[in-house]
Amino acid sequence: MNKIAIVFWSGTGNTETMANCIAEGVRAAGGEAELMGPEDFSAGQFTSYSAVAFGCPAMGSEVLEEMEFEPMFAGLEGALSGKRIALFGSYGWGDGQWMRDWCARCDSAGAYLLDENGLMLNETPDPSGEDACKELGRRLAAW
Repeated sequence: MNKIAIVFWSGTGNTETMANCIAEGVRAAGGEAELMGPEDFSAGQFTSYSAVAFGCPAMGSEVLEEMEFEPMFAGLEGALSGKRIALFGSYGWGDGQWMRDWCARCDSAGAYLLDENGLMLNETPDPSGEDACKELGRRLAAW
């Protein structure tokens, strides 16, 4: 099964662009991609997908978005063991600490990360950033 859930939150549209490019890559590799917001995903849905890509931009002092995304993700942490996941997001400042912290949380929870560093893009994805997202999607579909 190469059905991939792409669960994301986007404030400015940058992370949404990334999510759409990841979905394009999944589909180009013959997979099925389902895009959804944090309110649409729960731990019980992991079994419906071969992998899940989670996307959230850096917010505030390099943290996940705190009203919708962080509560959803925190609620999933106990169910991440053995799950195949990828992390992605955009940022406009800082050095990516939010992604390093997020990857460490997933590692501690026993998740299998497609890329141990996640995929971070600064601001609006340029053509090479869009290509990186599509490649992530292709890799997810083949995983």
